[in-house]
Amino acid sequence: MSSIPVTPRPTAAPGVRRITETDINWALSEGWKDFNAKRGDILVLAVLYPVLGLLAAVIALNDRLLPVFFPLVAGLSVMGPAVAAGFYEIARRREAGIDSSWIHFFDPLNGRSRTPLFMLTLMSLVFFVTWIIAAWLIYQATLAQVGPMTIVGGFQQLFSTPQGWAMVIVGNLVGAAFAVLTVVLTLVSFPMVVDRPVDAGTAVGTSIRAVGRNPGAVASWGLRVAGLLILGSLPLFIGLAVVLPVLGYATWHLYTRMVER
Repeated sequence: MSSIPVTPRPTAAPGVRRITETDINWALSEGWKDFNAKRGDILVLAVLYPVLGLLAAVIALNDRLLPVFFPLVAGLSVMGPAVAAGFYEIARRREAGIDSSWIHFFDPLNGRSRTPLFMLTLMSLVFFVTWIIAAWLIYQATLAQVGPMTIVGGFQQLFSTPQGWAMVIVGNLVGAAFAVLTVVLTLVSFPMVVDRPVDAGTAVGTSIRAVGRNPGAVASWGLRVAGLLILGSLPLFIGLAVVLPVLGYATWHLYTRMVER
């Protein structure tokens, strides 16, 4: 009686390696090479991010929603690893020397990666919503005490009142905490579930161990990512059509240096 073959799952957590600035530079360089080789993939984001920019502009023109404009823009990076799953797949296929056309961007949604990707994306979505709620509560406890934030007087309200400065300082500290948590839990986990048959819990655990072994290098990586995302957001997020694919590919290559395969 024949049995149905089942893809084996690792019985032990994979090892993690130490990385250096050299590895980060290499990953970014390889990400740029992948982007140049696969520029057709830009079509996936070239439409998406101008639309997001337009949406953010509409929000900015609504005084009632203005307080969440900057948290909304900053919080989009929380969802970045989920959006980049397709780039991990293309980089994986290109690394293996197999067909890696843009159509494979959606492969992780159809294969063994689907369930763990769904769980990790749900986790990221919870972070995103929690961050927006936290930002709104910070606004209500600080600048809202002065009066409603308006487009015309928004910057004056922020930087000429104690409540405005409190909102800036507390908001940035809380935002930084969310950013650190996102990096710790997702830097390795998303590319890992694309690369191998593991569950979301194993992938998150490996990401925590990898970041714990490389705190300085990961901090350097995070600062570079933040800088590139800021540059890519100007103007109206159009630059992200280049920045996000490069960072997606580079994150894959960084993963291959951090985790034993």
